Amino acid sequence: MPRLNKKPRLGKVLTATACMVVGSAAAVTAIPAAHAAGANALGAAAAGSGRYFGTAVASGRLGDSTYSTVLDREFTMVTPENEMKWDTVEPSRGSFNFAPGDAIVNHATAHGQRMRGHTLVWHSQLPSWVGSIGDASTLRGVMDNHITTEMNHYKGRIYAWDVVNEAFADDGSGRHRSSVFQNVLGDGFIEEAFRTARNTDPSAKLCYNDYNIENWSDAKTQGVYRMVKDFKSRGVPIDCVGFQSHFGAGGPPASFQTTLSNFAALGVDVQLTELDIAQASATAYTNTVKACLAVTHCTGITVWGIRDSDSWRTGENPLLFDNNGNPKPAYNAVLTTLNTAGGGTPGGGIVPGGVYTLSDVAAGRVLDEPAGQNGNGTPLQVWDASGAANQQWRATGNSDGSYTLTNVASGRALDEPGNQTGNGTRIQVWDSNNGANQHWKAATNSDGSYTLTNVASGRALETPGGQTANGAPVQIWDSTGGTNQHWNFR
Repeated sequence: MPRLNKKPRLGKVLTATACMVVGSAAAVTAIPAAHAAGANALGAAAAGSGRYFGTAVASGRLGDSTYSTVLDREFTMVTPENEMKWDTVEPSRGSFNFAPGDAIVNHATAHGQRMRGHTLVWHSQLPSWVGSIGDASTLRGVMDNHITTEMNHYKGRIYAWDVVNEAFADDGSGRHRSSVFQNVLGDGFIEEAFRTARNTDPSAKLCYNDYNIENWSDAKTQGVYRMVKDFKSRGVPIDCVGFQSHFGAGGPPASFQTTLSNFAALGVDVQLTELDIAQASATAYTNTVKACLAVTHCTGITVWGIRDSDSWRTGENPLLFDNNGNPKPAYNAVLTTLNTAGGGTPGGGIVPGGVYTLSDVAAGRVLDEPAGQNGNGTPLQVWDASGAANQQWRATGNSDGSYTLTNVASGRALDEPGNQTGNGTRIQVWDSNNGANQHWKAATNSDGSYTLTNVASGRALETPGGQTANGAPVQIWDSTGGTNQHWNFR
């Protein structure tokens, strides 16, 4: 995980470069008309297959209009570059500074973007006062307090946390690297961190994040794989693995898709968390995106910066937009690839303004606002189809490629209660407010149905597994691909 202007530490895939010359700001070029048939932004195109497309963000650049325009148009997930790291958040023991991180979270919330928290425990960008601790009991208390305090501050606003970052060595041993956490607390510090994180915010996804783990045969990859497999077998809470994906000009290794598939088979999501590719070859970016799209549980892609001038890889021009914010050929290739995977038109052909009955494939019953109960906060259910207005929903297209679904009987929108994004949250109707919690991405399934994913939480609309009777509740849950999360629009 890079910090701007920090010396690269990925000798395996990165090359030394000369300093780049940063061009002056200019107006952002319009997205090519060739993409008019599909989603015309990365986030909307990724949503067509139920994924996100995000970027790393620096709070100090939010005032740059070119930067923020591209950010808000293109990306649906945001990762702070440095604002949630230990040296920023807790520079001295017990003294916390959340202002830089808050600026990014508030911007993302205002623009319907979700957040990845980055990062809680890392050997780098660590204040000297932490690195000087030699007593295990003291360090354990300091680590747990840092995790708990930071996660509690952002509780309910973070989709996923990189709980531990870059804990494995590059020496071919497949073991943990030397760090104050490893040296004082031993191998168990990673498990300790994940258990503390789960106890603090049960709704957030918990990820392990690392670089140079993309090639399946590498010892470092195998070491991380063994850890995740062990964690899953013992019930240690881990939900996802982040592959930083800082690639050289050739792009990902030939085994990259195999690596993603093998980790996903352990029962975790896999995510590309810091993608950048030297010289940004369109082919290299296409191959990287295709590898993710080929793995069902590869849930999203984040690039590490917006413009080449924002990149930590000075002179390598590794991102999708040039110094002036104009899309590069790699951008066009990625957008086309995402649109192809998502079936082209966002939502797979749902017609804005159309009125539909939504039938759950598992239950065979339809999304129903209980008859005569149409006030704000009315919880929804499934019921036998009657053709009545309380079972009819009007689809309205939104600029991010999502839909607002409005009940014909009440005139209120399908709504995930504000700031309630955890698994099992009951869905209701509420006055339309154009919030992300009322925006639903529609991804086509092979059986012709749709998976509806809430933009605010990233979780899918479903009937609880095995509950198919009249009156069964409707809730959100992590996407599983099950038929209880498949909805036919009729």
